[in-house]
Amino acid sequence: MADRKVLAGARVVLPTGIVDDGRVIVEGGRITGVTPAGPAAADGAAPAGAGRAPAGDASGRAVDLTGHWVVPGFVDMHNHGGGGASFTSGTVGEVLKGVHTHRLHGTTTIVASTVTGEMDFLAHRAGELSELAEQGDIAGIHFEGPFISPCRKGAHSEALLRDPDPAEVRKLIDAARGHARMVTLATELPGGIDSVRLLAEHGVIAAIGHTDATYEQTVEAIDAGATVATHLYNAMPALGHRAPGPIAALLEDERVTVELINDGTHLHPAALELAFHHAGPERVAFITDAMDAAGFGDGVYHLGPLEVEVREGVARLVEGGSIAGSTLTLDTAFKRAATIDRLPVESIVRAVSANPAKLLGVDDRVGSLEPGKDADLVVLDDTFTLVGVMRKGEWVIEPQLR
Repeated sequence: MADRKVLAGARVVLPTGIVDDGRVIVEGGRITGVTPAGPAAADGAAPAGAGRAPAGDASGRAVDLTGHWVVPGFVDMHNHGGGGASFTSGTVGEVLKGVHTHRLHGTTTIVASTVTGEMDFLAHRAGELSELAEQGDIAGIHFEGPFISPCRKGAHSEALLRDPDPAEVRKLIDAARGHARMVTLATELPGGIDSVRLLAEHGVIAAIGHTDATYEQTVEAIDAGATVATHLYNAMPALGHRAPGPIAALLEDERVTVELINDGTHLHPAALELAFHHAGPERVAFITDAMDAAGFGDGVYHLGPLEVEVREGVARLVEGGSIAGSTLTLDTAFKRAATIDRLPVESIVRAVSANPAKLLGVDDRVGSLEPGKDADLVVLDDTFTLVGVMRKGEWVIEPQLR
């Protein structure tokens, strides 16, 4: 019973809705109960408001989180690094530093994304990252590039881009040793549709992104098995009334989940609202697309072989000025969605936790607050500012309560 934690009094966001004055019971790193609070019950917890004890107190008294929110730990399926560390090129220690940086901001499950590079380098990198996946430090690997359009390359080296040859796609899948979770493709390129089919056959998400595809070409890719839009709106043709392009096809198809970078730089609030309106909260996944500078600060960095300057939190290529990922963390995306975009909290939780967990195939363990799942959760105050993070039953940040 020493590791038993009872969190009481908060507004708890469950798959069935919001429970006021709720209780989350944690034992052995897992959630063992989620109930409305009430008089002292058989679990031995004191009623909410009966006094505060330090988080994790083994006395049987509840941690009083009155006035706070408890939501599932965040799941980021598209992230290139943080804390000054790159997931593409950093050492094991640096990757772990980046992972920890995002945990401090509520991301308890993270996929390591690479950027365009030489095929042999990416295959070798996949092998290194797969070891971290086997240890449970990351939830898998996302390959963004090199199979993308030079017309929509963004912050990727054009010299290293290549068409999506299924044999080369298979090389990366094999190198990841079962931990490849997603590959971003410009599916209109030669080999694109066959590569989508290959990915679908191997249970790897085929994501349409950095693409110059038409509406019709995008529909063909979705029919072949593509299920994700990599950072919708960014690095693809704009929505047009005569040539609607990929955005319309991706928004209208119920088989597709759209990634959104909600940092106030990548998207206008109206574009975010449009995506939620047409796709619905069940088909939106908030991502960071973070690079090294996330949680670290302004300065000069490298994204793959390209030099990036971060100024006032916005990352741009030194040469050309293209936006180069973000410095976003998911707690900021959550707060912005709640306070600026005025989205319902349940919809935000789906976008930041449940939907990406389902896509990654880890929703049996994470993504929602349910008995039997890992005790991954985030505590927010009444302004939606992060004040606590728990991963597998242990506080990463322990709430400092008065």
